[in-house]
Amino acid sequence: MADTASFDDLLRAMRAAAAVLRDNEIDVALAGGFAVYARGGPPTEHDVDFIIKAEDAERAIDLLGQAGFRAERPPEGWLFKVYGENDAMLDLIFAPNSKPEVVPDILARSDELEIYAITMNVMSVTDVLATKLLTLKEHELDYESVLEITRSCREQIDWALLREQTAESPYAKAFFTLAEELGLAA
Repeated sequence: MADTASFDDLLRAMRAAAAVLRDNEIDVALAGGFAVYARGGPPTEHDVDFIIKAEDAERAIDLLGQAGFRAERPPEGWLFKVYGENDAMLDLIFAPNSKPEVVPDILARSDELEIYAITMNVMSVTDVLATKLLTLKEHELDYESVLEITRSCREQIDWALLREQTAESPYAKAFFTLAEELGLAA
């Protein structure tokens, strides 16, 4: 399980997987907590997320399997999981919030950054927040993680785009109220 992997294990797995995907011309962006970390946010010790196009997902998991990663195709239908050394878990997300059609835009808005001695595309903080806010549900409300991202990277957030991307979510609307009341929102 991923809880046995250290932050360094996750970084090594991220770098190795990113190199395999890059060298095989898979369009990919670092996502989730590691994207926030790459942009100056706090470190994460859960897993590494990558955003890829749905049409590249099977090829990506096969290539990573050939490179020594252990691959799984869980039943969720929107991601694949691969495991590196010490069970460092990586998620290959091809349909965030069950919407594969948003991936090309997310990839287009990503920036090339260097993290742990490898240059790769990194998802924008705005897109990370949008995907997290759209997962909030009545029985799964975790404002702590989105507020932590907002505090650490608020100057990088495109507030108008974030509001547009999450307009259908009442939980995102509550987040904006919270962020405004805390003096975090622009």
